[in-house]
Amino acid sequence: MSVEVRSTKEGAGPQPARDWQGPQRIRWHRPLMTLAAASALVTVASVVGLLFDQRELVGAPIWAKALKFGVSIMIYAVTWAWLIGQLTRFRRTAWWAGTVISVTLLLELGIITLQVVRGHRSHYNNANPLDETLWSIMGTAIMVLWLATLVAAILLWFTPGADRARTLAIRLGSTISLVGLGLGFLMTMPTEAQLSSDGDIIGAHTVGAGDGGPGIAVLGWSTEHGDLRIPHFVGMHALQLIPLALLLIELSSRRVVAFRSVRTRIGLVWTVAAVWAAVVALVTWQALRGQSIVAPDALTVWVAVLIVVGGLAGIGLSLASGRPRAIEPAEQQG
Repeated sequence: MSVEVRSTKEGAGPQPARDWQGPQRIRWHRPLMTLAAASALVTVASVVGLLFDQRELVGAPIWAKALKFGVSIMIYAVTWAWLIGQLTRFRRTAWWAGTVISVTLLLELGIITLQVVRGHRSHYNNANPLDETLWSIMGTAIMVLWLATLVAAILLWFTPGADRARTLAIRLGSTISLVGLGLGFLMTMPTEAQLSSDGDIIGAHTVGAGDGGPGIAVLGWSTEHGDLRIPHFVGMHALQLIPLALLLIELSSRRVVAFRSVRTRIGLVWTVAAVWAAVVALVTWQALRGQSIVAPDALTVWVAVLIVVGGLAGIGLSLASGRPRAIEPAEQQG
């Protein structure tokens, strides 16, 4: 339960505020939960594949991509299933938006799994008519997915919540997530080398070299060159991480009195969102310059330091804004 400090009268102490949603039943969006279940199955199948299928594709275990997409889509689907179930306005429009999200991501997940079984690349692949058709379907589905997510995010901005800090965290998280989802389109653009040749691959996630090569364990992000998957990933999962940050702040309010002020929590949400958006911009800029996430140059480090300093300043201002106003002697006498 969140607690807000009230100081309208001398000696007034912290008083409990109402929970954001209260005891109402959650209406989970069923198509999205179906997608989450399918993603869980792909995740399990991918783990089995990693254990028993020794094939590699573009320098990585062939089931690694299916595993990453399975986990990511499962988290994404459950989050939107919950968010859409919380809406009190535009429910029909939100249901259709969620259903479109479900169908498009199910198509993407199915094609990725099919291509793993076939031993072919799923993304950017135009090697033969079937691969080209599958990639074309995926590209169209991704565009439709972005539009459906845009509709759902807009609906969140027009649906008020009882707790202003939680409502703001969800709105800002969905907005940054939409930007992160859109950054994926950068990977579909042909590279200079591809434009000058008639290759089978059009598009790449690595900047400064071809896809493949040494990468971070599990994630696979390049340790030698820029990687556009990083801003795509970091941006998309703002949908979960910004509300999660607020949840941790609320839990900490049991011991940290300053966090009990709704003004403080709102300020901290703005700070977390601003820092996260700045990080998305930084890793995008870093990737486009062909620079590995594990080998930042001095300029990247200085920008990161500025982001940290700005975040600390935002935290300080948020804490100051939530302090109860001291009662002046003249007010006490009056």
